[in-house]
Amino acid sequence: MILYPAIDLKDGNCVRLLRGDMEAATVFGTDPAAQARAFQDAGAQWLHLVDLNGAFEGKPVNAGAVEAILAAIDIPAQLGGGIRDIATIESWLERGLTRVILGTVAVENPALVHEAAAAFPGRIAVGIDARGGRVATRGWATETDVNATDLARRFEDAGVAAIIYTDIDRDGAMQGPNIAATEALARAVSIPVVASGGVSSMEDLRALAATRAIAGAISGRALYDGAIDLSEALKSLN
Repeated sequence: MILYPAIDLKDGNCVRLLRGDMEAATVFGTDPAAQARAFQDAGAQWLHLVDLNGAFEGKPVNAGAVEAILAAIDIPAQLGGGIRDIATIESWLERGLTRVILGTVAVENPALVHEAAAAFPGRIAVGIDARGGRVATRGWATETDVNATDLARRFEDAGVAAIIYTDIDRDGAMQGPNIAATEALARAVSIPVVASGGVSSMEDLRALAATRAIAGAISGRALYDGAIDLSEALKSLN
C-alpha cells in the first residue's frame, strides 16, 4: 500500500482544513516546495497535492506553489482542485505532474473523464469526496444525491488510474479513516482505491493495509503534527 503525504495549498501556504471548511484552516508551512522536499527526503514515493482555492473557484489558483513543488522533487505527484477541462489537464501534465485528479467534473461531466483517460492513459484519477456515502462537489460545498459507489462504477472501463476516496466527515479530524466504506468501495470496483480523510496513526495505516483491497492512503495533518512518523510508516508498509 502506497502512503501519499498530502500538501493542501491555500493562498500559497501548506494548510489543513477541518472537514473541508476553508474558514477552519491551520497553516503548517509557508514554503510548500521545502515541505515537498522534506517528504521526499523521508522516503515518500508519491506526493498528493490539492489546490484548495482552485477547488472552490473552478480553475487553478495555486499554480505557482505547485510549479515550485514540481521543480523541487524527483518523485511523482498528483494534483486535484479546479481541474475541469482538457486544456488544464494537458497543461499540468506537460508541466511535470504525473497524474491529475478529476472530482467535480466526474459528477458534472463524466464524458470528460472518459476523454481524458483515453487521451492520457494512466495519468487520470477520479476524486470521490463523500459525506454519508453521497458525493459532494465544488470544494465540498455542493451536496449531491449521487452515491459514491455508483459514481465509481461509471468509470470501470474508462482506463482511470485510481480513485481517491475521501470521507469528508473524517477529513482533518484525526479520528481515523472510514475503513469499512473505503474497503467496500475498493471491493466494488476494479480501479485501485486510495483512502483519504482521517488517516491519523500507524494503527490506521496498518488497518487499511490489512484489508488487502485498498491500494493507498493519503495523510496530511498527522504527518505535520507528528502523530505519524513518515520514515517509520514507509518502512512499516514496505
